[in-house]
Amino acid sequence: MPSKTSATSAKAVKAAGKAAPGRKKGSGKGKGTRQRQIPWLAIGAAAVIIALIGALAYNLVPKYQQAAELEKFTPSEDNQDPSLAIDGVVKKDYPAGLHIQPNQRVAYDQSPPFGGPHDSSWATCTGIVYDKPIRVENAVHSLEHGAVWITYNPDKVDAAGIETLASKVKGEQYTMMSPYPGQDSPVALQSWGHQLKLDNPDDKRVRQFITALRLNSYAYPEVGADCSTIAFDTENPPPFDPTPPGDDAVPMDGGGITPDPTELGGMPGGLPGVPGVPGLPGGLPGMPGGVPVPGGAPVPGGAPVPPAPQGAQPGAGQ
Repeated sequence: MPSKTSATSAKAVKAAGKAAPGRKKGSGKGKGTRQRQIPWLAIGAAAVIIALIGALAYNLVPKYQQAAELEKFTPSEDNQDPSLAIDGVVKKDYPAGLHIQPNQRVAYDQSPPFGGPHDSSWATCTGIVYDKPIRVENAVHSLEHGAVWITYNPDKVDAAGIETLASKVKGEQYTMMSPYPGQDSPVALQSWGHQLKLDNPDDKRVRQFITALRLNSYAYPEVGADCSTIAFDTENPPPFDPTPPGDDAVPMDGGGITPDPTELGGMPGGLPGVPGVPGLPGGLPGMPGGVPVPGGAPVPGGAPVPPAPQGAQPGAGQ
C-alpha cells in the first residue's frame, strides 16, 4: 500500500504537468525565425572599389614619390648642373665642334668616351636601343646635341638587366643605348663632359643622371640640335672598333682641327643658353666691342643682340 507521502508527490507532479502549457500540434507553423539576407552584391561592389583604389595607389604612389625625389635633379638657373650631387659622376671639360672624317679615329682619353673630337654625323638618339656596339666617334657627337648614352658590358649584364636599362631609353628623345664590349663596369652613362659608372642596372642613379643631364642646356655645346638623322643607319650602324687607335688617331685637342662655328652655342666660345642659335667664336657681334666670352676676343660691329629665351628643360623623371 502506497504511503501518504508518495501519493502526495504523485499529485504534485500531475498538477505541475497540467500547469505547463503544452505545444499544440502545428503551432508556430510558418512563424519560425526569419533568416537575415546577406547583401552579397553590395559587398562585392565594395570589394571591387577597394581593389581599384589599391591598384591605383600601388601604381601612382611610387611614381609620385619618384618624381618628388628627382625634382632636385632637374636643372634650373639656380642649379645648372644637378649631377654634381650624384655620387660617382666624373666631370671633364672638352672642346666642342671638332669634326673628323668617317675613316678617322680619335685617341679618346676615356672609355666609353664622353667628349672631344667626333664624326660630323651623329648617332640617332631618339630613344634608340642598339643591339650592336656602335662607332664611338658618332656616339660622342650625339652627346654634343644633349643626349644621354647608356652603355653596358654584355658579359656583365644579363637579359633582365638589359631590359631594365632599355625601359629608360625606349621612345625617350635624346637618349640611346648600346653594348660596349670590354667596358670596365657593367653599366656606364655618358653625357657631354659627364660620366657615371655603375654595377647595377637598377641603381637609382641611372634615373638621376638622365634627369640632370638630358637636354640640360647649361651642360652641352650644341643647344637646339636635333637627335634624328638620315646619315646614320640605325639598322646597320657603323661598327664599334675594339682595337686601340693607331698613331694616326686624332688627339683629344683636335690636332689643329678648326672648330665648326655652328656647334658652339650654349657653351664658352658661343652664345649661352639660346636654343637653335649657334655661337660665334670670340663672342656675339652687335654691341660696342662685341660681347666677349671665354676663349676668344670680341668681334666689333654686326647684328643686334637677340634676347636670350629660357631653354626648355625636361620634367623630373623623364
